[in-house]
Order: sequence, then structure tokens, then C-alpha cells
Amino acid sequence: MKPGDAFGMALEARLQDRPSGHLIERDDGNVDWMTADYYFGNYADWRSHEKSAVAYARGRVLDVGCGAGRHALHLQRKGRRVTGIDVSPGAVRVARARGLRNVRRMSITDIGRFPAGSFDTIVMFGNNFGLFGSRARASRLLKVMRRITSPGARRLVSCNDPQNTTNPLHLRYQARNRARGRMAGQIRLRIRYANVADTWFDYLFVTRPEMRKLLQETGWHVRKFFKSTGGRFPAYAAVIEKD
Repeated sequence: MKPGDAFGMALEARLQDRPSGHLIERDDGNVDWMTADYYFGNYADWRSHEKSAVAYARGRVLDVGCGAGRHALHLQRKGRRVTGIDVSPGAVRVARARGLRNVRRMSITDIGRFPAGSFDTIVMFGNNFGLFGSRARASRLLKVMRRITSPGARRLVSCNDPQNTTNPLHLRYQARNRARGRMAGQIRLRIRYANVADTWFDYLFVTRPEMRKLLQETGWHVRKFFKSTGGRFPAYAAVIEKD
């Protein structure tokens, strides 16, 4: 495997109507295959929990991990001032080519570069609550997000529920995580496309009680949860507001 922007390559392939099938590989060897179609879905294709939560977006929006821009473009069409960020250069090119006016390459760990009070809403859909990666990083970044948002700001997030599974592979992985002092839903993964692989990174799935606990003493609280209907994985969305 060659190191590179496998995720961005898959998105660019889909934009060009080429095969976009890619692998999501976990560090225990578990592999899922999917196409990039998911990242291009219009509002009508979204799952119900994200449709419900997006109604709470207001003002200036930061879309963290915007990918091909499916959420950011919807909000832009609704008249919101949207800034999309993604660590993948290919994703940034695709989102820009699809019409997202303000998009830049940036990691979630660098959002502290934005001036205080820059945004009224932060969106982390497509399970992008997972980009926090770990308990410690979530605590730090939630405080950063408080600084770069306005009074009364909201965060709209979605996440898979790691406990809603009977798959023995997933249950063993969660047990291994606990034994190593990690959160049960803290996953180490990478994306592979053709002969290219992204670098390994941590992605965090949490239950609703775990999300509430992570928010403690960060200046944020959950206003409302929305449960998913349909879809391959059990998921939920949350509307989170400043204290």
C-alpha cells in the first residue's frame, strides 16, 4: 500500500463517474466496503436523524469534515454562510467543484485558528462526532469550539451507537478497548482506495450517556436527541448548545 489521500481519491472518482468503491479497515483486520455515493447524497437521501437536527442550524456555519459537501451545500442553498473544512485535499477539491464557496483544507485539531465568535453553528454530521477521536481530545476541542462560536451557539452532530450491536467481532473489539483503557467505541482505522491508504487515525463512537458525560465541564449541553430510522447502522443525532 502506498500512503496518500485514499478518501479524496474515492470522492474524485465518484465525481468523475468512475468506480469509487473503497475499504474502511479497522486495526483488528475487520474491513467494510462502500462506494462514495453516500457522501454525495442530497437532502432527500439523508437519514431521518440528520434531517431533524439540521433544522436547528442558524447563522454562520462551520462544517467539520465536510467531505464532498453534501451537508454544507444544503445549508448554503438555504442561505447560510457556510465554511467547510476537511483534512483531505481531494475532498476539498470535490466540495469546491460541486459549488461550495468557502472550503479549505484543515484538520479538526486546527480549528483554534478561527477568531473568537466566528460561527453560530458547528455541524459534524455523517458520524463526524467521531473526529474527536478520544476522550482527551474531545475535552480539549469542545473548549476550543466554545471559544470560536458566538453566545448561544449550537453544534449539530451525528454518531453511531457502539453498544447497539450483537456482532461478536465488534463486541470483542470493544472489550479489547476497555482492557487497554480506551473508550469502547474508540476505533483505529484507515481508508484504502486502489493501492493507496490513508494514515491510521482514531474515530470515536459514543452512546448518548457517554456523549452527555463528555460534554461535562466543557460549556456545552445536549438540548435534544434524534434517533435514526432505517439505515445500515444504528445512529442518532444531537442538538448541542452552549451553557
